[in-house]
Parts: sequence; C-alpha cells; structure tokens
Amino acid sequence: MSQQQFKNFTASSLYCEKCKTAMPVRERLLLILPDRELYDYLCTGCASSVGQREVTAGDKLMARAPAPRRARPGVAPRGLMP
Repeated sequence: MSQQQFKNFTASSLYCEKCKTAMPVRERLLLILPDRELYDYLCTGCASSVGQREVTAGDKLMARAPAPRRARPGVAPRGLMP
C-alpha cells in the first residue's frame, strides 16, 4: 500500500475523554480559508470536541480528480495507433 492511500481520511470513531471510550463522531465545518478548510470532530454521545482535521485546497482537488485509467493488456492507447 502506498502512503497516498492514507494521506486523507475521515475518522468514523475517536476516543472521547468524557465518555471514556471510542465513540462515533460527526464532522463539523469550523472555518473556510482561501487555502484550506478546518473541521472539528464531535462525539455523538456527549457532543464534546474530540479532534480536528485540516483539508488543503490541493487535497480537495486530488480527492475530486478521477483516478487515471489503466490500459487493458494488449490494447494500444487511443491516438498512438499508426
């Protein structure tokens, strides 16, 4: 596995100090800046903040970009045929 796979991820559960256990979380947008967005993770049990996440503009573009197409074995890519 490459490091790119784990560069951007969204947490589904985090440890909550108040609840003393790992709890499901919801993500709340805190702030939108020209070059990034800041998110806060809230515990679904007690609504306390349990973490934060920062998404840069470049990360957002990479997440929206379609994955590059892979050529099928034995088939020449378009535009390269004589």
